[in-house]
Amino acid sequence: MNKIKKIIAAALSTATIASVAVGGSSVTAGASGTGAGLAEHALNAYYEGWDYVWGGTSVGAVDCSGLIWMYCGGNRMSMLSDAQANGRDWGYVSNGIPRVHGLGLSRPNHVGVYIEDGMEVDARGSDYGVCYQQIGENGWNNWDCWFKLTAVSYPTEGWENFNGNYYYYEDGEYIVNTERTIDGTTYYFDSKGHSSTTPSSTSSSSSSSSSSSKTKSKPTVWSKGSSDDEVVKIQKRLAELGYYDGEIDGDFGDATDAAFRAFQKAAGLTVDGIAGSDREVLYSEHAPYAKSETAEQPKAEQPEQPAEQPAETEDQTEEPPAAPEEETQTPVIVMEKGEFSDAVAKVQSKLSELGYFTLEATGLFGDITTQAISEFQLANDLEVTGVMDAKTYEMLFSDDAVEAAQPEEAAQPEEEQPAEEVEETPAEETTEPEETEPEAAAAVEEATQAPAVNSGSIQFSPVGKSNSEYAATASKNAAQANEVTARALEKSSSIVPASQTAEVKRTANIWVWMLLAAAVLGVVAFVFLMVSKKRGKAQKSTAKKKTSTRAQLNSRW
Repeated sequence: MNKIKKIIAAALSTATIASVAVGGSSVTAGASGTGAGLAEHALNAYYEGWDYVWGGTSVGAVDCSGLIWMYCGGNRMSMLSDAQANGRDWGYVSNGIPRVHGLGLSRPNHVGVYIEDGMEVDARGSDYGVCYQQIGENGWNNWDCWFKLTAVSYPTEGWENFNGNYYYYEDGEYIVNTERTIDGTTYYFDSKGHSSTTPSSTSSSSSSSSSSSKTKSKPTVWSKGSSDDEVVKIQKRLAELGYYDGEIDGDFGDATDAAFRAFQKAAGLTVDGIAGSDREVLYSEHAPYAKSETAEQPKAEQPEQPAEQPAETEDQTEEPPAAPEEETQTPVIVMEKGEFSDAVAKVQSKLSELGYFTLEATGLFGDITTQAISEFQLANDLEVTGVMDAKTYEMLFSDDAVEAAQPEEAAQPEEEQPAEEVEETPAEETTEPEETEPEAAAAVEEATQAPAVNSGSIQFSPVGKSNSEYAATASKNAAQANEVTARALEKSSSIVPASQTAEVKRTANIWVWMLLAAAVLGVVAFVFLMVSKKRGKAQKSTAKKKTSTRAQLNSRW
């Protein structure tokens, strides 16, 4: 059926586009509508899951401009330019959007419908269909301009009924956060413009909205921003199932939205926060309860006693009324690690605003998000679980939420500790070398100087000894030098701490060999020097003897 529907829609679209090409760029459907009517028409397309078909203008198959044109007609090919040419109000989204239902939204080659409270609907593409989303969410659906469509009438003064709520327009916008006395009755309007009381008469409504206000039927879907008796019923049922622990006030706010999304996730439904046909599952006997420790324990015990399962199922049918009382003892889980949704991105943005989350909001509930939630829970005296439960969610978006501590407060202890370590550690490391190094150096100097000094322990033989005696003396001196060197090394090793011995062991070994080699070379050199001196003296004495002999002979002759 879907394929047939798309084929028919494509054929009709082709015919429509052909007529536009032949007849001109401005095609009027002959019908017109109101801003509230266009907004409800766009929401209905989203709730019914219409497909995107290029050029489509029929129920269930539309493109971006076809979604608007099939409701009110007008210039389909250039809606913004047509509005500007006809003097309709328009402006840039970056400067703010007026509080008006059913405005047109535009950016190059794309148009959408403004609903209210920053929400919009647009037929986005074949992979998306018709989407309902916050403007600017995820950085995709940013818009350049807003404008009042030429074929749509917008209220200026009076009551307007939209999506089950009543609004009051003044100077072309519905009023918020105020009160008005109208026809003798005082009405209070909240931040979304919802009236606290249903007006007894809408005779003061503007002409463009009076007809639609009288014929409005009860909405078929409820979502964030809705406020009526059906929302009260939804909140009560969510509380029974353990998803909602807030006030039953009939206002579909942030807490109710988070609780309903948690229910949709547990029930395996599309997580969009919209209570439409999902309510059939919500009100059924098979609606899943919120996750809790008490609910998971019986499931783990069932395989151990298969024979008693029938008895347990009979008891379970009588226990559900008391289940909420048990489950309220444990935190109601709204979102947890592993989830990926726009709601997670919203939580991350709020945590970032309070200083707990330092990254860009991605919508993925990972380790960093868990850590940020734990820090928030700790700072706000909540149970630290790292899971976004209902109490944590309510506190996060309340005015009492505590911001993260400034970095300076946490940085002072961290800066002091390293300073102490830096002061203590060098003191321990530098005091020992200052005491031991001079003694070790003295021992080494003693070892190096000992072989070269004619001390009392090393006595060289007089010059008159023979070569064999010199050799014996040299060997004795070398042995004594070795002994002195060994004593010096023992002394240095006893002085140097054990922690430094291992570090200088290799260097000490090299110095030992160098000292030994120097000592041996010194002794050998000394022996050769003494031998050479002895020879020189012997030669001189022989020459003197020869000279004296010649002199005696000469004197005789």
